[in-house]
Amino acid sequence: MITGAPCVWVVGTFDTKAEELRYLATLIKQAGVPVITVDISTRGASDQADISATEVASQHEAGADHVLGGSDRGAAVIAMSEALRGLVKAQLQAGAITGIIGIGGSGGTSMIAPALHVLPYGMPKLLVTTLASGTVTPFVDIYDVMVLNPVTDLAGLNRLSRMILANAAHAIVGMVSHATAQPQDDARPALGLSMFGVTTDCVQTVTRQLEEEYDCQVFHANGMGGRTMEALAQAGMLRAIVDVTTTEVGQNLVGGVCDAGPDRLAAAAKLGLPWIGSLGALDMINWGPRDTVPSKFDHRLFHVHNAQVTLMRSTAQELARAGEHIAKRLNQSSGIVRLLLPMNGLSAIDAPGQPFYDPDADEALFSAIERHFVQTPQHHLEKLPLHINEPDFAHAIAAAVRQVLADG
Repeated sequence: MITGAPCVWVVGTFDTKAEELRYLATLIKQAGVPVITVDISTRGASDQADISATEVASQHEAGADHVLGGSDRGAAVIAMSEALRGLVKAQLQAGAITGIIGIGGSGGTSMIAPALHVLPYGMPKLLVTTLASGTVTPFVDIYDVMVLNPVTDLAGLNRLSRMILANAAHAIVGMVSHATAQPQDDARPALGLSMFGVTTDCVQTVTRQLEEEYDCQVFHANGMGGRTMEALAQAGMLRAIVDVTTTEVGQNLVGGVCDAGPDRLAAAAKLGLPWIGSLGALDMINWGPRDTVPSKFDHRLFHVHNAQVTLMRSTAQELARAGEHIAKRLNQSSGIVRLLLPMNGLSAIDAPGQPFYDPDADEALFSAIERHFVQTPQHHLEKLPLHINEPDFAHAIAAAVRQVLADG
């Protein structure tokens, strides 16, 4: 049955994982937290769960038969995922969900994860998946999904899986029972700031200068961080973007691992949201371990940051492309834009005596920006004879934020 009572949802395929799902639900209930079990099996009818697979499937816009009536398991998994997402969205609006815990292998994970993404930030969402020891990006994406590796396969209970599933149950009980309410007395507008390790000095100084007036939310410019910041802006959760570290633009153009996709910088332009930023870490393209760098780049200058991160120096040609792209994207904004250029270096390792110091390459970036950026009463470009991590540069960023938001 679908209920309006607020509960933790325990979600999975009861045709293959009923024992584990019942175990989770029992532990959560014993801890005093209301629970609802949800079946997302795509084969075989079952009445083992509070919300049956047929009830979930009926939420699909094409009807339950579209989900359960075919022989193509891949299509059924996709359709059940869509149905579950629709059900969660509707029940969330009705106040019926306090958190979701799901378990699954590859199929179950692919069905459950999109539904977890419907839940607001801060609402408990826990996924016990056999995929946890691999790449989790597809099912975590830009959301605060907690992932737990079951160690053994989800194929019945044993002494190890009982212990790990108990930890999962008690984790979501703790999160639901001790939820931290949104502070009602914090009226500070939220700012989204982008940071890399090599621009940390700048962003931390900016944050210290602004945090009394603004709720400073710093995002790691590793691809996912930029996407998250853009998504929060689209959702109306940010007053302005303080985009110190735009390296993700270069990563997208060249193919680095910190690629946030082609829509980086699009949110502010689309919404007319105030944008104050710079060119942090555009001097580098990120890769994984050195032996994972595509062979076509073997002739390039590299800096091994650590065993898992290899940095490649951006060329003048790549920087010129990035500069043109950034300028043209910012030109599209109907809002206030302040772009500050750190003429003496873009990152901690783009400085005299550091491995990526190359003023000529950086000049190609600055020149492209100046050629393509259209200055207007709303859009200003400022060249500063400073390194990005010098305190005075951070002070200039903070001052620009204050001025823009005071005016707007």
